[in-house]
Amino acid sequence: MKKQYPAGVLKQEIIKIYNSINQEIFGMGIKSQKIEISGDKAFIFATHKRIPALKILDESNRGLTANVDVLIMEANKRMLKEQVEKTLGLEVKLVLKDYDPVTEFSGTVILFKEELDLI
Repeated sequence: MKKQYPAGVLKQEIIKIYNSINQEIFGMGIKSQKIEISGDKAFIFATHKRIPALKILDESNRGLTANVDVLIMEANKRMLKEQVEKTLGLEVKLVLKDYDPVTEFSGTVILFKEELDLI
């Protein structure tokens, strides 16, 4: 029998992990977030605060800041996968993430190795 998870508690725990990783990487948490869990996926939509130095460089050198954004997202995805697995004991297949620096909005999908049994 699959382990059951209280949906509200699981959502809160995933958001705590997500926010702590953002604090570690950027020195600040997220402005707002929404999380939904369906089957074997968690969807996180969040509003961030752009790093001021990158915001300034975006205007003159978006190519450079786009590369930095990709590297930061890769680190974020790796850390999120590791922390969800370590903290919650849930196996993660992969993490997908995209970020729009203009709106400071991101979308993240966590794909678990099996469907979650939420209560």
